[in-house]
Amino acid sequence: MFDIAGVTILVVLIVVFGFLTLRAWKAKRRWLKWMGALLSGLLTLVSAALLILALTGFYKLNQHFDNPITEVSITASPQQIARGAQLANICVSCHTPGSQMPLSGSNFAAKFDFPPLGALYAPNLTPSGNIADWTDGEVIRAIREGVDRNGRFLLIMPSANFRHMSDEDVQALVAYLRSQPAAGEPTPDTQFNLLGAIFMNLVDFRVAQPPVGHVAAPSAETPAYGKYMVDVIGCRDCHGDQLQGKLASGQPGPPPGPNLTQLMPQWTEEEFMTFFNTGTLPGGGTVPILTLKSGFTESKMPWEMVRAASTDEELKAMFTYLHTLSPVQGPTP
Repeated sequence: MFDIAGVTILVVLIVVFGFLTLRAWKAKRRWLKWMGALLSGLLTLVSAALLILALTGFYKLNQHFDNPITEVSITASPQQIARGAQLANICVSCHTPGSQMPLSGSNFAAKFDFPPLGALYAPNLTPSGNIADWTDGEVIRAIREGVDRNGRFLLIMPSANFRHMSDEDVQALVAYLRSQPAAGEPTPDTQFNLLGAIFMNLVDFRVAQPPVGHVAAPSAETPAYGKYMVDVIGCRDCHGDQLQGKLASGQPGPPPGPNLTQLMPQWTEEEFMTFFNTGTLPGGGTVPILTLKSGFTESKMPWEMVRAASTDEELKAMFTYLHTLSPVQGPTP
């Protein structure tokens, strides 16, 4: 992707301001010479700096990776598709126009009120969409490593979480994606503009991960399995790497969540299960609803997604894991 018009405008500005700097420097009047040269020279440097940042950003946006593709052909069973349908709920927020199946894609930038950085889409994942011609191995690489079939990295795809997904689960997810009813059309390609390329130097949206080998899930109903589900669902995106909580950064991204290492010891398993079944907090409160300018609404804590993506046993394993954590200093609940 490349914004030819935007880059051309910057080049023209550099030439024009550079020319004006030379003209001002040749002026006979002292004040005009220094004031004109200083102002036009400064504008020349600013334009040049923006061009360098834009070219650096476009380089990042077009970078390719040679992660190997696993040769796998998935023969879906009803049980595998059912498991994949459960896990696919993790994808609903990004890959649907609202928050309901099918995963027919969305205008991601418009939906989540992104700055005017260009066109950013979450692709159609149904059989009529963008992955229809991909091999199963290419889809698995995209999920766990954030690299598309052409070797270009994906943007904002939570592959840092999905790289923990076991071979069994990621194949179940692909089986479900193939089994969905076809819906919609292939989603347009993402196309960042000049501002988007410059912004890439401040917030890197790339998600490419190192190659993922064999991944086995821990035994069910153990704290280790609870950690597995916490990692795959992406709890750390909102609650911090150590689940110590996060503060609002003012940048696009997941909403900040409280310190789970301090909050969870105060909850019983019954309260934990009640929250994920009904959205009701201990004491009777509820999580605030985020309403974006686009009109899209979502709970600040996506408990419905977590509930849909997890069985009772998996939720209880997550609760057990969270209760094994030592308290970490961070934002208070």
